[in-house]
Amino acid sequence: MSVTGLFHAVVNAAHTAITSLAAHLDPLAGSLAAAVAIVVFTLLVRACLTPLTYLQIRTERRRAVLAPALAKLRKKHKDPMELATATLALQREHGIGPFAGLLPALVQAPFFMVMYRVALNPPSGSIAGVPLTAHLSAGVPVFAVLLAVSATIAWWSSRRAAAVAVAPQSSDPTQQAAALTARMLKYLPWLSVLAVAWLPLAGGLYLVTSSAWTAAEQIARRRLVPAVRPSL
Repeated sequence: MSVTGLFHAVVNAAHTAITSLAAHLDPLAGSLAAAVAIVVFTLLVRACLTPLTYLQIRTERRRAVLAPALAKLRKKHKDPMELATATLALQREHGIGPFAGLLPALVQAPFFMVMYRVALNPPSGSIAGVPLTAHLSAGVPVFAVLLAVSATIAWWSSRRAAAVAVAPQSSDPTQQAAALTARMLKYLPWLSVLAVAWLPLAGGLYLVTSSAWTAAEQIARRRLVPAVRPSL
């Protein structure tokens, strides 16, 4: 089976699962059954990805513990290549993979693509009379609520990203790259608000649900990952 064929098969499987879930919820939720099914399906998939989030949190905790040692390496190695080599060696020694922090995002990307395709052709349903296939102009009141929730989550996530961002303490390219990434992360949450305004209602519902889960994971990280002051 080709990659395209596999992707369509996964989309069809997700669509079938949501439709079946909506059918089971119909006696209780009525016209909201499809919307509730999208929320429940999204939460179930994100819950299945929780082990990856745990690995990410564990990696962040290990990096926080290594922060003093990394600061010493930056002082010892002025050459960027030597610093990168020594940093990778130290991280491998403590079981930190270079791409561990990116793993949850990489795994979520195909899920987002699948849900995007499902959102374009969602099961029959509506919220407050607005069909799940409707766009912003056809359901302003409902979209206003979704946009308000999405903007609140984006505002909180952006403030948190700004709070953890650290200005580079030297001209070291590694630190400068990290600082640039941190600045970019402050604005990324707002892309979800634009997406909610652009996608059909089903897609906006998925994005808000997924963003809320991500915010909950960020709260968990803040509680579980020790704060480490940068070395000056």
